[in-house]
Amino acid sequence: MRITRRATLATALALPFAAPALAQGTSAGTSWAAGRPIRLVVGFTPAGTTDIAARLLAEPLGRRLGTQVVVENRPGAGGNIGNQVVAQSDPDGHTLLMQTISGGAINYSLYGARMPVKPEDLAAVALMLRVPNAIFVNPQLPARTLQELVALAKARPGSLNIGSSGAGTSLHMTGELLKLEAGIDMAHVPFRGAGPMMQEIIAGRVEVGVDNLPSVIGHLREGRLRPLAVTTRERSPAMPDVPTTAEAGLPGVEATAWFGLQAPARTPAAIIQRISDEVNAIIRDPDMARRLADLGGMAPGLTPDGGTSPQTFDAFIKAEITKWGEVVRRSGATADQ
Repeated sequence: MRITRRATLATALALPFAAPALAQGTSAGTSWAAGRPIRLVVGFTPAGTTDIAARLLAEPLGRRLGTQVVVENRPGAGGNIGNQVVAQSDPDGHTLLMQTISGGAINYSLYGARMPVKPEDLAAVALMLRVPNAIFVNPQLPARTLQELVALAKARPGSLNIGSSGAGTSLHMTGELLKLEAGIDMAHVPFRGAGPMMQEIIAGRVEVGVDNLPSVIGHLREGRLRPLAVTTRERSPAMPDVPTTAEAGLPGVEATAWFGLQAPARTPAAIIQRISDEVNAIIRDPDMARRLADLGGMAPGLTPDGGTSPQTFDAFIKAEITKWGEVVRRSGATADQ
């Protein structure tokens, strides 16, 4: 049976959850959520991986907290609009951010003085999942492996285009890493979201693309796009026949996109801990774990039991800010490219 991207996402978003009993938590954590909705801000357009992650989490999180979690898309500036909305919200536990590698790490170096928030304006809550980025091409391009793409780019310097869902995203930075490590020149073409980018690559007007695996996996499985590599150390169980960039001879092209919750700074620690505990319970649910794995997602893996905590997620974000700051410096990338 053919599995389309639309069917894959519909299945992920529509399968029912068993309604778990409310976690007991602290008295402050229990009384804070009851009767008032929580908004979960997404700094990107609908149907991308950030939006998928938020909508997967919203229903079970609301059930466990005894309230409604409403996803609110506030796209723009590589996630910075969403960052600013949440940073300026009341720190009362009723506004959360589905943070990404872009808004949570890369943008601090990429935007510099234009960055509307500082790392300390947002509080780490929980890492939800990590996903590989996939490097892929239009099937008509005469490159069936990553090394063949590198050889083609070297033979035709500057003539190939590489698309991303926007300047400054982890997808843009993955493309910059590829160019740096392989010593090739391809023109970056930023789009306003993954959907428009993939349409242009499928149509053949852009040759190469980088996207989070959950967003593109349907097109790869259906053959509309040809996968060349994933950017994690291990192959993705969702597409086990696709090699890693290290296996393809470019171990320096390693990039794991991630998605997790942040809250406004000064949100009470009891509330942050309560939400973090519930996120851990949700991502360990077997049905959720299977859904995330089918989309190419991996467990957080920040604590010995494979989960996450506010403290480990905070340390993880700080390390990512340092790592991607160096990539921005080496590549010379700017938010306007």
